[in-house]
Amino acid sequence: MFKLQDWLRSFLPAATVISHRERLRSSIGAFAGIALTSAISYWCVQDVTAIPYLIAPMGASAVLLFAVPASPLAQPWSLFGGNLVAAIIGVTCAIFITHPMLSAAVAVSLSILVMLYLRCLHPPSGAVALTAVLGGNAIHQLGYGFVLAPVALNSCIIILVAMAFHRSTKHSYPHTALVSKQDVLSKDIPAELRFGFNSDDLNAVLKEHNELLDISRDDLEKIFQQTEMHAYRRRFGEVRCSDIMKKDVITVEFGTELEEAWSLLRKHNIKALPVVNKSRLVIGIITQVDFMKNANLEVYDDFEGKLKQFIRRTAGHHSDKPEVVGQIMTSPVVTANMHMHIIELIPRMTQQRILQHIPVLDDERKLVGIVTQSDLVSALYHGRVANLKTLGLSS
Repeated sequence: MFKLQDWLRSFLPAATVISHRERLRSSIGAFAGIALTSAISYWCVQDVTAIPYLIAPMGASAVLLFAVPASPLAQPWSLFGGNLVAAIIGVTCAIFITHPMLSAAVAVSLSILVMLYLRCLHPPSGAVALTAVLGGNAIHQLGYGFVLAPVALNSCIIILVAMAFHRSTKHSYPHTALVSKQDVLSKDIPAELRFGFNSDDLNAVLKEHNELLDISRDDLEKIFQQTEMHAYRRRFGEVRCSDIMKKDVITVEFGTELEEAWSLLRKHNIKALPVVNKSRLVIGIITQVDFMKNANLEVYDDFEGKLKQFIRRTAGHHSDKPEVVGQIMTSPVVTANMHMHIIELIPRMTQQRILQHIPVLDDERKLVGIVTQSDLVSALYHGRVANLKTLGLSS
């Protein structure tokens, strides 16, 4: 009896981890989607005795569009392309295959195959193919007109309603994949700060899995990264930026002369200076790299001479070269809040290859400190050592 209960319990899916508000939002969205699709299609069709103004598969499409809008199966091309492909194949099968059972089987299976190749897989489209075959005389008399109305008509309207609804409720739709994205975690970030996996690892596992997942590859990677971030927070404790930042920050203003800024870098043996305004709001950052780039110091002949010529103030009032910090600073600059966990600094330090300093702001967005890459590495190292000692794994 116990084994039977376990077996029956295995049929139940895991609990849905979304809020009651999100569930209600999905329900309201589906209501709006079907209601508006019905009303607009009815107005467009006019003669509803000859052409159905709404087909049943739209109900299944509404579930995907409004309950799981991030699914690859719910994207506009999946819905529109899948429905059109299925409608065309279904009508063709109904015309040329006289036996309805065989025609239905061929229509659905062939629709799936074509949708997979065209990257527009949409589960309700299987029902569209069946409707074209088994919909009765009214559907059969439409012939390929069934593809345009109601299939294409319904599909366009419900997609537009979904886009408007999600936009009004501040949700992302269409849920686009990140194209030409750099593998930030494996290429830009230094080896000592990398997470436990990179994009190549994920691609290899997905290839081995060899099964279509109802989640985009980019969303899956993002979930893994965020999960790993949470795990790091649990392991290292609640170490904030305010705990590791340098509070005595040397700053410059927009109008600070380049020679003065360079002298500050050399005097204090630092590599970056936050640029602030009178209210101590960060408007940029100037680094040694900014000096080198603007002074054309990639070429190593007469390095010192070129630098002196670049930072020296030009006599007179007119100059063709930069004279003050604001003309060569990096802006906007990546910043962090003083209450932010240090693990959240890692992806911020990967946003720019040369970024090794992050200004830290208070709740009023005023500068209160700065965190360097070495500060972060040291904090992570000591946090890890402390964690191992707690677990009794380190002497």
